[in-house]
Amino acid sequence: MATAAKSERIELRVTSEQKAAFARAAEARGATMTDFINDAAAVAAEEALANRTAFALPSDQWAAFVAALDRPVQPKERLAELLQKKSILD
Repeated sequence: MATAAKSERIELRVTSEQKAAFARAAEARGATMTDFINDAAAVAAEEALANRTAFALPSDQWAAFVAALDRPVQPKERLAELLQKKSILD
């Protein structure tokens, strides 16, 4: 997999304790501190964006979404049967 060239720079201020913790964690992972912080920040950014709870829909799609949420629960017999079977993990 090709990696994009890194041409942007971000500077941040940290406490000496934070810097020491980043250095220890990077060393434990066998990475540079830059790579460790970059990877950790990228994961945190992806999680923050994936966990967004607000989204917008056109009014017709919103109505369909609300209707689906308001629809009465329908029994799922095949699912109930499956959940009654002994798991291979038991």
